[in-house]
Amino acid sequence: MLNTIELFAGAGGLALGVERAGFNTIGLIEFDRSACDTLEKNRPNWRVICDDIANISKLDLEEYFGIKKGELDLLSGGAPCQAFSYAGKRLGLEDARGTLFYHYAVFLEKLQPKMFLFENVRGLLTHDGGKTYKTILEIFTNAGYTIEKKVLNAWDYGVAQKRERLITIGIRNDLTDKIKYEFPKEHEYKPLLRDVLKDVPESVGVPYGESKRKLFELVPPGGYWRDIDPKLAKEYMKSCWEMEGGRTGILRRMSMDEPSLTVLTSPSQKQTERCHPLEARPFNVRENARCQSFPDEWEFCGTVMSQYKQVGNAVPVNLAYEVAIKIKEALEG
Repeated sequence: MLNTIELFAGAGGLALGVERAGFNTIGLIEFDRSACDTLEKNRPNWRVICDDIANISKLDLEEYFGIKKGELDLLSGGAPCQAFSYAGKRLGLEDARGTLFYHYAVFLEKLQPKMFLFENVRGLLTHDGGKTYKTILEIFTNAGYTIEKKVLNAWDYGVAQKRERLITIGIRNDLTDKIKYEFPKEHEYKPLLRDVLKDVPESVGVPYGESKRKLFELVPPGGYWRDIDPKLAKEYMKSCWEMEGGRTGILRRMSMDEPSLTVLTSPSQKQTERCHPLEARPFNVRENARCQSFPDEWEFCGTVMSQYKQVGNAVPVNLAYEVAIKIKEALEG
């Protein structure tokens, strides 16, 4: 059995996809208590470490996880990436100190897994003029890894949602003659909301206020603020009315004949509305989970807003699976 450790595990979207691909999860680290409760509820057999990663990364990781350096098959996770310091422009681990990514790099240095999976937002490519990602790649290279990277859109991999993620794969240098990684091929069929919004189980959610609900009743499926009386739109948009650009996210109602736009961490944000196609309300937690390709039996813990956040921050399960099955094939040669 191939073993994996996951950092910044959240509600388990990535971990679930990796498990489905055939990996044995020997540890997951997550700071948020509600997300930890979600992981523990759904997978009582997983070792969920609910702690600040800064506390764990300074330990003897071989002893802590009961695994020798070089034996771990896969380290996975996606650290939230803050800007790094470029004092001295060393482009090494010191530049990342004080950031969450630093701890991912420390795990990599200490455990030297055969492969790693580092996922993040597409915007990381251009963050701080590309310097942040350049530093990250330098650190991975200095840790002894050969890198493959690609931006993948979840919609191409059985997820009813347009969501781009930057996937960075590392292969330990001493194994590059044996291990070759190929990114998954895009699926021919790309699912739409009509494929996932049928027979959705009962769920918690947050409704719109009365005036907003009435406005959304005027917006046709697939429409936005331009599709209603300009007087009403202007009143709703206030200062946004004068802004440049299409502002297509405002008063945006989804259609059953399109994929979801990127699922967000909150049910309702003025500039990025995602109104339900058939009812004048935001998607509920379970509907968002469907758009993220979570199975219906995966239960979320915590307050309603915490559940929205956990689902919105997750890696789509089907995308995680497609990337991980290719890692498994690479490791098994």
